[in-house]
Amino acid sequence: MKQILIEKFKKLYGREDGTSYFSPARVNLIGEYTDFNGGYVFPCGLAFGTYGIIGLRDDMIVRVYSDSFSKEPYVFELETFYKDEKAPWSDYIKGVIAGFYQKNYMLDKGFDLYIYGNMPAGAGLSSSASLEMLIAVMINDLFNYGIEKTDLALIGQYAENVYVGLNSGIMDQFAVVHAKKDQALLLNTDTLQFEQIPFVLDEYQLMVINTNKSRGLTESKYNERFSECMTALNILKPLYQINHLCELKTKELIYVEKLLDPTVFRRVRHVVTEQERTILSSKALKENNIELFAKQMIGSHESLRKDFEVTGKALDTLVEVSLKAGALGARMTGAGFGGCIVAIVDKKILKNFIEETEKNYESIMGFKPTFYTVKAKQGTHKI
Repeated sequence: MKQILIEKFKKLYGREDGTSYFSPARVNLIGEYTDFNGGYVFPCGLAFGTYGIIGLRDDMIVRVYSDSFSKEPYVFELETFYKDEKAPWSDYIKGVIAGFYQKNYMLDKGFDLYIYGNMPAGAGLSSSASLEMLIAVMINDLFNYGIEKTDLALIGQYAENVYVGLNSGIMDQFAVVHAKKDQALLLNTDTLQFEQIPFVLDEYQLMVINTNKSRGLTESKYNERFSECMTALNILKPLYQINHLCELKTKELIYVEKLLDPTVFRRVRHVVTEQERTILSSKALKENNIELFAKQMIGSHESLRKDFEVTGKALDTLVEVSLKAGALGARMTGAGFGGCIVAIVDKKILKNFIEETEKNYESIMGFKPTFYTVKAKQGTHKI
């Protein structure tokens, strides 16, 4: 892949002095919609993601070409850049630069950049964070800033939240840059303390399965759920002396229910129970109790379906047919309303599992899912 990047960089810009990088996609094993509620998440990096090659210029011009979005290099100036409705994909790059500026790291030279992504489109595997952390790590290296990975993740989050305008938590950027091979990342999104936990399934296979349904409602519903959670927090904060909903315990829900609108309460119930499922899942993995881990996955999906209401027919169908075909555990992953599920399957039945799941899903939905066998891979790095 590195040689392909070098050749494309030369063809685009007439230069061979670029430095190549890879930034993975991520999948969240469990812990959905807990990140902006101060809770635990449990993601890992994947083998597909975003590749890039970059080289400094002698002026303040940035030229960037993306195989997915460009017909020719997109050009802007570091001193006068702004959001561009005609090229919204470029806002993620500009947002990262703005994030560096916000921390008083000013770029005094532009750069040429080529980007190639190989992750499935619209799958909910965090293509935006993969791109953001690719750009952040590149700039950090290129200008010798020496910024630590966690601070780079915060720059990426700034790009997503402030510049682009999506109210996401820190999980995606943090997971992408901190990911390690054969490990899952248990992250406390409140304190940013994290633990790398061995994630090798031996006789089982981790599957990411794409519903192949577009996630058109995701952004509006994500912001709606964010707003509902903040409504609940504003009511409960003075009464329970909490800063985040994930500080609540399951035993307190019986009292909380009396204080909230029924819909808002269901959102809180998901957040609180998902927090406990995530903690239990990390303990299960430490003890190599894959059956218990898989059980928490199933419970997570049910909560996301009934209480947080972010699944939809495609995700629910794919989880259901996966479990019927023999998956030990399965759940939606990402923001929902399409995208992917994650499943754990015994390797001995993998071929039959794929055939059965595909057949039954297509009979209901009218189109096929796409299957990926995956392992936990390294975070954003130079190649």
